[in-house]
Amino acid sequence: MHDIADLEGRDIPGVGVATIEFVEASEMQSRALGFEPAMVFVDHPIQDRSDAELRELADAALEEILRKLTGR
Repeated sequence: MHDIADLEGRDIPGVGVATIEFVEASEMQSRALGFEPAMVFVDHPIQDRSDAELRELADAALEEILRKLTGR
């Protein structure tokens, strides 16, 4: 979240990507920072997934990520 705040502060659009396990934590950190970043949440967990499964998660999230980056 700090990285996205830094990017946005330099007029570079950013989107955070995290697993659904971190929805509440990201909301709390957003409030603490006074910054509401664009976020996309994917299924949890990711650490034990195969490369193919990770690509599938990324492919499924890509449209939403691009939409949030471009504001469309």
